[in-house]
This record gives sequence, C-alpha cells and structure tokens, in this order.
Amino acid sequence: MWASESVFYQIYPFGACGAPFENDHVLEHRIHKLEEFIPHLKKLKIDCIMLNPIFESRTHGYDTTDFKTLDTRLGTNEDLKEVIEKFHNNNIKIILDAVFNRVGRDFFAFQDVLEKKWDSPYKDWFYIDFNGNNHYNDGFWYQDWEGNDILVKLNLQNQEVVNYILSVVDFWQEEFKIDGLRLDVAYCLDKNFLQTLHNHVSRDFFLLGETLHGDYNQWMNETMLDSVTNYECYKGLYSSFNSANFYEILYSLNRQFGKDPWCLYTGKHLFNFVDNHDVVRVASILEDKKQLPLIYTMLFTMPGIPCIYYGSEWGIEGKKNWNDTDLRPEIKVFEWNELTDTIQKLINLKHTHSALSYGDYTQIGITNTACIYQRQDEKECLWICMNMKNEAQTLGFNGQGNFIDIETNEEVPVHNALEFKPYEVRILKKVS
Repeated sequence: MWASESVFYQIYPFGACGAPFENDHVLEHRIHKLEEFIPHLKKLKIDCIMLNPIFESRTHGYDTTDFKTLDTRLGTNEDLKEVIEKFHNNNIKIILDAVFNRVGRDFFAFQDVLEKKWDSPYKDWFYIDFNGNNHYNDGFWYQDWEGNDILVKLNLQNQEVVNYILSVVDFWQEEFKIDGLRLDVAYCLDKNFLQTLHNHVSRDFFLLGETLHGDYNQWMNETMLDSVTNYECYKGLYSSFNSANFYEILYSLNRQFGKDPWCLYTGKHLFNFVDNHDVVRVASILEDKKQLPLIYTMLFTMPGIPCIYYGSEWGIEGKKNWNDTDLRPEIKVFEWNELTDTIQKLINLKHTHSALSYGDYTQIGITNTACIYQRQDEKECLWICMNMKNEAQTLGFNGQGNFIDIETNEEVPVHNALEFKPYEVRILKKVS
C-alpha cells in the first residue's frame, strides 16, 4: 500500500480557504486557493493531502446535506475536479473526509421524512420513533449524533443506506479521481458496513479510520481498514514532553510496535500526528517551544504514517473555541522557518530510509529526559537519539557499535553511553 511509505498533509478547506462558518449559499470559487499550497507542498515533498469535509453542509462540513455537490462556499464540482487534477499533476495524492454515520437535517432523505412522515420511503434510513417528538416539533423523535440534534444518525444496517453510500464513493472516485477516504468516527461505524466498503473499493484505495481508544485491530485489519488514527500516541507525544517523561511515549511505542508476542500492532501502519483540526495546535500545547523539533523527529521516526496539520510546520498556534475556528485558520502567507527546515529534512529522511517505514522497533535506552530507540529492516539499522532537556547529559545503556551521524556524516563510536547537548537530536546509522 502506497500510504505506508507516504507523508500526509491535512487541510481543513473551509478554514484554509477563508470560507464563512455558516453557509451563506453564495457561490464562491474558494477551493482554488488550495492550489496555492502546491509549491509549498512540493518543497516539503508531501505525498498526499487529506481534505476535511468539502461537500454541501450548513456549517463545519460534518453536517452533510448533499454528498455529491461541493459546498457553495468553496465552488463547484468542476472547480474541485480542476484542483484535484492539479495536485495529481504534481504527484500529490488526495483523500477526502467521509462523514457516513450522520447527515444534516437538510439532507434529501430526511427532508422527505419531514414531509411524508410514515409514508416516506426513507423513514428506515434513520432511527425514528413516530410516537415521540423533538424540540423542532417535527412530529417524531429521531436519534441524533452525540446530543446534537442538527445531526441525524444514519442507519448503516439498512442495505438501502449502504447502497447509497457506496454510490457516493463511486461518484467521488469517478468524478474526482480521489485516492482514498478518511472515515470520520470510524469507531462507531457498523463493522459490516466497513467490510462491505473494503470489498467494494480497489486495494490501492486507502481507507483510513478515525479511532480514539480501544484495540485498533478491531477496525484495522485485512477485512476493514488499512490504517487508523493513533490517538494513544498523540496524547503520549505531547504529554511526555510536558511532563519530562519519555517513559510514557516509549511505553506506548513498545506496547504497540515491539517484538514481544503481546505487542498489538507490530508490522502495521497507524496514522500518526501531533495535532489536527479537533485538538489544540502542538505549538500551543507544548510548554517548551524548543522541543518542537524533537516531537516532530519522533513523529517521523516512530512506526507508522506521519501527518502534518496545515500551518503547524511553521509553528502556527491555536486553541479550541466553541466552533474550533481558531484551530482552522485561513492561510494567506506560507511561512518557512527553522522548524519548517527541520520538518523538510525529516520528510526527506522518511523517504530515503526504508527502516522508517518498514523497520521493526526496539528500545535501546531511556531516562525521563533522554531516549534512544532503534528502527531496523533488512537494509539498515538506525538509532534515534534525543535529549529533551535544556542542558547536556549522558545516557547510559547496554549497547555498542560504530555509527555514522546521518546529518553530519560524522563517525560515532558507541560503547554503552551517548553524550547529548541541550535539546539535541541525533539519528545514527549503524555501520558495524
């Protein structure tokens, strides 16, 4: 699967393109602003972009009212086709955010139920009780999504609903030539539906699921999804740096990817990130900004598929507010600074060292504030070494060999210890 060795870049189009939060139904061709990202993404060497919702809705895109029409705040379907074609012409793939567990109240099938009640052929597309009511005084009760009654839960156990969604996926593939899907709230999607979707698409069509907690294998397996969001390590990454405790994240990495029989996801490719459209920006949540290069080094060298959230590569800050617009800003200028340089180097490292995509994971040495872990495949053995402290320190461990520093090409003999400068990161390649 191409995604296993790719670097992803997430964009929230309504925010990045400067669209209003509420749909004013005024046609604006804002989606073309995404083309301005292309030179920046090519310089970074991004392989694939992940677009959050872009289809017709009332507000944030997760309340879809028309799965087959680009939101008027962004433009027309023809605009979207042109944008995706330009990304493809620059060797950048695209996956779309698919919100398949719920719809907005303006969705055609729900509107039909509002009009015809019992006589609607779509009444079983939803979870409806005609003996109840709701605060809209619709004359019936319906199951909403997490207490938000502008969102109507779809019945994914209804074959007509499944067939409709599969027709949407076919339409997106045929019209827009997309390369995969991010399945919103995959953790609560019907598993039979996930199996049906898996069997419906080609094997090179990437299926990513949003998952939070629990055993990710129940969604990420040979019959359902190719990958899932790694929220366990997302939390472990920033928390380890803020609490000066590398044991937290390295425990998770070993639990997920270690060599012991009880390790959960060894050989699999989880979708890793340090921030996204739903959480506080990493530059805002990390208490020591000098640790940003370190947390990104870990993101790009731990097992899995790394994803950057737009703007975070130059340190944009953002905290959650009532509608999360502060997390999803318009981009008017593409900045480039030392952090961006570091991330560009890490992307190049990911592309040129197969061990970072397919190698196994081994912990070499650890204290609260320094660590070394190994990524090794049949071609090479790499040690990722870092010191999160603002002072020099020496890390002792059981291990030795002759290495080359990948960045400086310096020879580094190692014998049971490694010295670190403040905030130092070193990636060493074993030569003997």
